[in-house]
Amino acid sequence: MPVRRPPTSVRTEIKQKRPFASPAHEAGVGLLRTADVVRRAVAVAVEAQGITHQQYNVLRILRGSAPDPLPVLEIAARMIEQTPGITRLLDRLESKGLVRRERARDDRRQVLCSITGAGLAATAALDEPVERALADGFGSLGRDDARRLAELLDLVRAGFSTGT
Repeated sequence: MPVRRPPTSVRTEIKQKRPFASPAHEAGVGLLRTADVVRRAVAVAVEAQGITHQQYNVLRILRGSAPDPLPVLEIAARMIEQTPGITRLLDRLESKGLVRRERARDDRRQVLCSITGAGLAATAALDEPVERALADGFGSLGRDDARRLAELLDLVRAGFSTGT
């Protein structure tokens, strides 16, 4: 069980001397700081299996669509972190035997991706370590607060409504 530190404000953590310009600014900086901490915790869990957190994200997406393949652009649209390098991510995963790509029969311009048996096994092996990493970080919230946080984050994303 990780040692819990008492919570500190983001202003204290980043050693900012002046107050934030607004509560929205403070919340935005806090959210970015928190997202980085969560991303690094998940990265540590998945990198132990020799893949990056972005590769893990692709595998999760493909596992969710299995047995149906997905077009490359659909995978890119579903990524948690938008990345311009989806082709390179897929190249690396394919070279590891975790995904398979093939041209669509009805439209040869479209490339379809699916997860392999090895990809399913790798993703399944990561379920517990990733869940543990997230549970450790969010454990102090409790179920109701975690649900409320998820709802609040949904509202924040809707407020930005970038369409991406």
